[in-house]
Amino acid sequence: MKRSLVVTLVAAMVLAVTGIAMAEWGGPYHGHGFHRGMMGRGAGGPGGGPCWRQGGWAPATPTAIDEAKAKEIASEYVGKNLPGYQVEKFVKFDRPRGAMYQVEVKGPKGEVQYLHINPWGNVRSFGAGRTF
Repeated sequence: MKRSLVVTLVAAMVLAVTGIAMAEWGGPYHGHGFHRGMMGRGAGGPGGGPCWRQGGWAPATPTAIDEAKAKEIASEYVGKNLPGYQVEKFVKFDRPRGAMYQVEVKGPKGEVQYLHINPWGNVRSFGAGRTF
């Protein structure tokens, strides 16, 4: 009697821990790689987490931005994060999910930085030599 009670208790604990793990993890094929971002885990997919934007955390805009908005975002980013730098070139690339923009900025000593702005207005900064 005592042995069957211990076995039942252990089985119930294993099921409880497994149930909690499945609820947190998302079940099969929802871990690393498969559908990451589809259920709100990880940035970049539908329902993804917040994205880096203009030097702080801000949610991505749900609709694609136009060229004028991209130029405004680039100017704000340079003014806030790259003092002394000036926007030199602004290039638009058409992609399946919307237009992306590459901005070349030059520093006071001739340094070159590239900013990539995705269709939703998120900015990534790269050093010289990095392009699409």
